[in-house]
Amino acid sequence: MSFEEITPAGIEKDLANHFAEAFDDATLVELSQSFRRNGYVKLSNFVSEDLFKTVTKECHRLLDLHQQRIDIHLKETSNSPRFMSTVSQKAIEQDSELVRTVYNSEAMMGALSRIAAEPVLPCPWDEEKYVLIRQHKQGDTHGWHWGDFSFTVIWIIEAPEAEFGGQLQAVPHTDWNKEDPRVHEYLAKHQISTYPHATGEMYFLRSDTTLHRTIPLNADRTRIILNTCWGSEKDQQKTASHETMQAMFS
Repeated sequence: MSFEEITPAGIEKDLANHFAEAFDDATLVELSQSFRRNGYVKLSNFVSEDLFKTVTKECHRLLDLHQQRIDIHLKETSNSPRFMSTVSQKAIEQDSELVRTVYNSEAMMGALSRIAAEPVLPCPWDEEKYVLIRQHKQGDTHGWHWGDFSFTVIWIIEAPEAEFGGQLQAVPHTDWNKEDPRVHEYLAKHQISTYPHATGEMYFLRSDTTLHRTIPLNADRTRIILNTCWGSEKDQQKTASHETMQAMFS
């Protein structure tokens, strides 16, 4: 995008034009079927190359300014690990009009709603709308977990080669009981799908019912994602607790 287009109106126009040109009805139906079957779908060419490059530059700036290191295990997900650096929603909200604008795009939510086959709405808990995660040390991982809300889009800002780890693994159609998460039981009983991703790709996840993690890095390589979360109509009414997110981003 040119400098003049990096405005709320310019970004909304860019997204609306791109979706109209790149995603016909048949393509959206195919994506929707895959998403509902697997709890996951790769969003190839989901935004323009220029917009992705602009967001990538912004994410690196935010990481340079705000990243904080965490190395913790969380009992709500069977003591799975979180070894990474993070930038919180609060920091992004205060310092990035670009990320706020892309997240609030009506065109973006409209396209995601077509794929989800139900309304995709802004996350009802502000602090989970968008966060940045950077893994760069051997052993870094976002261990097995679910999301508090229904939908997540991941922007792969940087990814290592598959041989170094960092791939997404997922078990769809599972339920999160924070008092009895049963992560290892699900892993023993159900097939685990593994999805590699390259720098510049995006994917859509049914995050509240898809148990998922990233494979630990086996060398000092970098994986950076922009995690954006949305809610369903059901999410607007439910009372959710946020222990895992508060532990990671407080």
